[in-house]
Amino acid sequence: MTRRLRSTSSVLRENRRKIITSSVSPLALAALATSALMVPGAAMAQDEPVLDVITVTAQFREQNLQQTPIAITAVNAQMMEDRSQSSVYEISAQAPSVTLKPQGAAFGPSLGANIRGIGQFDFNPAYEPGVGMYVDDVYYPTLTGSIFDLLDLDRVEILRGPQGTLAGKNSIGGAVKLYSQKPEGDGTGMVEATYGSRDRVDLRGSADFAITESLFARISGVSKKQDGYVDRLDYGCVFPDSGVPRQMSANTDCVMAKEGEIDYDGVRAMLRWDNGGPIEVNIIGDYTHDDRTQAATVLTYANYTGANDINPYDVPIAYDDRFVPPPGSYYNYAGYISYADDYDGDGVNDAATRIADGRSKYRGWGLSGTIDWELSDKLSLKSITAYRTYDSAFSNDDDVSPLAHSYGNGTLDFWSFSQEVRLNGAFGPDNNVEWTLGGFYMDQRSTYASLQDLRYAGLPAFYQDDPVDADSKAVFVHANWYLTQKLNLVGGVRYTDESKTYHYSRTTPDGGVHPILASLDGQVGEYSGDRVDYRASLQYQALETVMTYAQVSTGFKGGGVNPRPFFPGQVQPFNPEKLTSYEVGFKGELFNRIMRLNGAAFFSDYTDIQLGANRCDEFSPFPGAPCALPINAGNAHIKGVELETTLDPVDGLTIDGSVSYLDFSYQKIGSAVGGIELTDVAPYTPKWKWSAGIQYEIVMPNAGSLTPRFDIAYQDDVFTNATNSPFSRIDNYYLANARLTWRSEDSSWETSLAVTNLFDKYYYLTKFDLTGAGAGMTSGQPARPREWALTVKKYF
Repeated sequence: MTRRLRSTSSVLRENRRKIITSSVSPLALAALATSALMVPGAAMAQDEPVLDVITVTAQFREQNLQQTPIAITAVNAQMMEDRSQSSVYEISAQAPSVTLKPQGAAFGPSLGANIRGIGQFDFNPAYEPGVGMYVDDVYYPTLTGSIFDLLDLDRVEILRGPQGTLAGKNSIGGAVKLYSQKPEGDGTGMVEATYGSRDRVDLRGSADFAITESLFARISGVSKKQDGYVDRLDYGCVFPDSGVPRQMSANTDCVMAKEGEIDYDGVRAMLRWDNGGPIEVNIIGDYTHDDRTQAATVLTYANYTGANDINPYDVPIAYDDRFVPPPGSYYNYAGYISYADDYDGDGVNDAATRIADGRSKYRGWGLSGTIDWELSDKLSLKSITAYRTYDSAFSNDDDVSPLAHSYGNGTLDFWSFSQEVRLNGAFGPDNNVEWTLGGFYMDQRSTYASLQDLRYAGLPAFYQDDPVDADSKAVFVHANWYLTQKLNLVGGVRYTDESKTYHYSRTTPDGGVHPILASLDGQVGEYSGDRVDYRASLQYQALETVMTYAQVSTGFKGGGVNPRPFFPGQVQPFNPEKLTSYEVGFKGELFNRIMRLNGAAFFSDYTDIQLGANRCDEFSPFPGAPCALPINAGNAHIKGVELETTLDPVDGLTIDGSVSYLDFSYQKIGSAVGGIELTDVAPYTPKWKWSAGIQYEIVMPNAGSLTPRFDIAYQDDVFTNATNSPFSRIDNYYLANARLTWRSEDSSWETSLAVTNLFDKYYYLTKFDLTGAGAGMTSGQPARPREWALTVKKYF
């Protein structure tokens, strides 16, 4: 095992030549291919391949992206920087059929993810993700804490379609895998400073050094600070004659906080032992601290007509559009006010009280160890051991008003231990059969504790403290059989066994007996199940530079236990969602390898979809009792087409793009589920999605280079609820970014000016629609307005 030492500047120059897939519209895709042929000398003048080989590890071993029969979007660190991307959700703009969204205030510091119409957006630990999130091959099993910073990464791989045999459970839609830069011991590093809109200050740095001849270390860190962009106003201060008491003192600007703030710190330390022998050991430790105001929120609809009292003040105030700002506004009137039926037991309803600061906090760390052992020329062993833990706290004023309509304040604590072992080998003539045999184990515990005051529902405030224990075990085998030089058979099978136990605690806020939910206190709900997934793919090298494949693959999203019962009978388990996908695709490098064009078409049979029942009389004490029970009540068909391209027609010019089309169609919805129609689509599933990017490196003799870049992305209409009401609709939008980068002649200095949301488009990342629950309200999370940032980076 020979170690290669490369300077940072040489890696930078190499990465600048790497073209990683992105996105374009159908018409633009054809136009880009045509324009490449029209550039003088662009195609036939090339004697050697222009596009570099992209290496991925989706099938448990290093492979050329173009020879891997999986729909994969691969993005290297240089391309993420060129696109001004620093958080994981931002890379989805250039990935077809992929939606990644930071969640709104109600779901705390969590990430919602959807690939090919399948995902999960409720953070509650009773539910499982639909998209697998991995960092350095370590699985992150919760949506909370998954808004990863793209700190010191080598690449990101986005695998589309069910990865049931390769990634295991909860990768039913696909998987997102982040891989860190490994220590090389070459004494290189970098420091970077950014200043931008609303006093944005980002600091990043990394250092790679040798401790001994065979022990290397790499340390990287990031600190990000920025003021928020949505003003949380004191309603009583803005409208002193409204009868709402003011919360701020006189002679103020009435701004209690600025939501959408950034205050994030993270560090990663890596040790790599490699003496050139058969064993390599990598140990990674990381720490993250995030303490900020809640996600930016504006009220988009308010019309509560229920009979329950939500007004804690002495004057009559209706919950209506007086609290809804004009479209395109960046402010709200969230007061974080709550009152309940006699908190202190004095026989009198308590007065309105501000009981939270409207902040979102997350603190987590993890430690992992990976051992790669070459047992022989044909046999190798990989072991991945990891422990992760975090604690988070967040409060949410769902009505976004000074009234006591709906409110939550809670914490979520988590830990997990995982162990994975893979044995790779080969046999047969010329080792034409490559195989992997492995096992996986994870044990985890989440504890969600919160105060919930849902006054609009007539439910007295309650406190819950619910530990959830879960474990998962799996064994798997994967094989790659090269039948001929052109024909290859790929297959795999995985068996998974999972279980989950949910402990319920329901009391009054002061720990007393709750008048409605007392019978739930001390209840225990259990779920267990197993599943066999499989994959079979036939891969054919149609031309020297064009590979085709056809495959069938399966996956599942784990089951669980109802997290929000009203009565003991509603403590019921629900089963996994299941998917069988049929896919054909091709991967080609065309026109003497100046153009990479990859495409896939698929049909998915999606069954046992987890939907919320609003009638569950068989589990309730009386007909028509309130019910929010998840049940396996839906089946759907999903059809789609995806294209990705990269062009390098002349030296220094890069054009990239992709497009996707999704057709989600319910085939069945259970009668217990109300409000969802067969014509509805799954949340956050755009029918059309495309993007395109172009950059050109202008070499200036004795003055380095100047590289302008422009990106544009389009997302079609989406709905944020399974019930596609107009209140949960997010209209289609275009988003453009621009960047100008200067690099010194020796590539040791960089300066860039970036503008994101170039045309200052007002659009929503998420919406929280409670109209179907009788709350008469919807709030939205507006995306960041136009921002600029100036960055200076030094390599050494």
